[in-house]
Amino acid sequence: MENDEKRVTTTNINWYPGHMAKAKREIAEVLPLVDIVLELRDARIPSSSKNPMIDDILKNKPRLILLNKATLADPKETKAWINALTGDDIYALDIDSISGYNMKQIQPFIKKILAPKLEAYAKKGLVNKSLRALVVGIPNVGKSTFINSMAKKKVAKTGDKPGVTKAQSWLKISDSLQFLDTPGILWPKFESQDVGIKLSICGSIKDEIVDLHMVCLYALRIIEKKYPSLLEKRYGISIDEFSGDTDGMEIATLIAQKRGCLLKGNQYDYERVFTLVMNDIRSNRIGAMTFESAN
Repeated sequence: MENDEKRVTTTNINWYPGHMAKAKREIAEVLPLVDIVLELRDARIPSSSKNPMIDDILKNKPRLILLNKATLADPKETKAWINALTGDDIYALDIDSISGYNMKQIQPFIKKILAPKLEAYAKKGLVNKSLRALVVGIPNVGKSTFINSMAKKKVAKTGDKPGVTKAQSWLKISDSLQFLDTPGILWPKFESQDVGIKLSICGSIKDEIVDLHMVCLYALRIIEKKYPSLLEKRYGISIDEFSGDTDGMEIATLIAQKRGCLLKGNQYDYERVFTLVMNDIRSNRIGAMTFESAN
């Protein structure tokens, strides 16, 4: 385990393809053309799914942070995050592009935020002027699905692998709103190991570049601490069986026992357990969970 942690910690995970570097420059160029920025984040990891460069890139442009995949997250944690994120010219709303949760609230919210600008347009006789919004977010945060849902048709390429969208174009959402779709951008390297692990838990980075065993154990530790009843219900294990382990292996062993994950010689098949748990987390089979707190 120590060797695995050392390898992940010291490896410079270069997650910054050329098209992403180009997107950063293009965002700075088009920013004067837009009225508001819609920043998508994963509601399960609102901090880790934020691009650390985004504040510097966006400057003081009005911003609506959309906590996507909210139906997969803990509602109480999401409410706390919305309160924490809301500030000067920054607003927040929880949504789910797939289920449609709160999607109808987005356009009215944008108009409310930009009410002073709309009033100024009206005074100039520009009553039908279309608002323009820049859509940004890290890979696999659900940006393309969000745009397609807003446009009520497939206008952006979607997929379950990070970095699907690689083009940039204006998209008509309604008579009064246009989106500028941009490629997802992430940072050149993960300064914090925790950030990379949380992104991996939620499927925002490729499994091939992380130690999935360590990621799963990290996730199990969080779930044991915050959502023990969900573990009990999903895997039929009792919280009384836990002995306060710190690395998650005891939980993995209990799951292996209950699910019959065995190799020849009655050795536990941890590879199967880790794959099972990660699939359960990402498909919401365990339940709605948030992996970092606003406080």
